[in-house]
Amino acid sequence: MTPDLFLALAGFALVTVITPGPNNLMLMTSGANFGFRRSIPHMLGVGLGFPMMIVPVGLGVMQVFDLWPLSYTILKVLSVLYMLYLAWRIANAAPPDGAPKTGSKPLSFVQAAAFQWVNPKAWSMALGAITLYATGRDIVAVLWVAGTYVAMGCISTTTWTVIGQQLRRLLNRPTRLRIFNWAMAALLVASLVPVMWT
Repeated sequence: MTPDLFLALAGFALVTVITPGPNNLMLMTSGANFGFRRSIPHMLGVGLGFPMMIVPVGLGVMQVFDLWPLSYTILKVLSVLYMLYLAWRIANAAPPDGAPKTGSKPLSFVQAAAFQWVNPKAWSMALGAITLYATGRDIVAVLWVAGTYVAMGCISTTTWTVIGQQLRRLLNRPTRLRIFNWAMAALLVASLVPVMWT
C-alpha cells in the first residue's frame, strides 16, 4: 500500500468511525452511566470487533448475500430486532428517581464485538472500505484496512466514551440521567429508519 493510499484510507476510516452511529451512541451512554474504566471492555469490543469483522467480509462473506439474497433480509431483521433490544437496555440503564442502580452493566467485550455483525453502519463501513481500499481482496490489503480501523477505532471509542463520562457531571441526578438515556435510545432507534426503508 502506497503512502498516499494509506493516508486516504486512514482519513476514510477516521471519518467513518468517529461520526455518530449506533456504536458511538452506545459508548457515550456507557461512559455517562458507568464511567470510563467500566466501559473499557465495551470499547475494546467495538475497537477490535469491527476490524475482526472486516477480514471475513473482505475475503468473501458478501458472496453469501449474492448466492442467497434471503440471507441479507434475515440479517437486516435480526439487526433491527437486536438494536431495538439494545435501545430498550439503554433507556432502562438509569434507575427510577431515588432508587439504587442494580443489575445494570455495560456491554462486555464479546457482546460489543458480536454487535458489529448486526450493526448496519458497520456493514456499510466494511463494504465501503474493502471496495475502495482492498479492491483485489487479497489478504495483505484486507489486513491493512483492518489494521487501520484498529488505530482509528482507538481514537473514536476513547473520544465517545470520554464525552459520555464528562456528561456525568450534568447527569448527576437520576431524572437527568433517565432523560439522557431515553434520548440516546430514541436516537438509536432513529438510526434504524434508513435500514428499514432500504
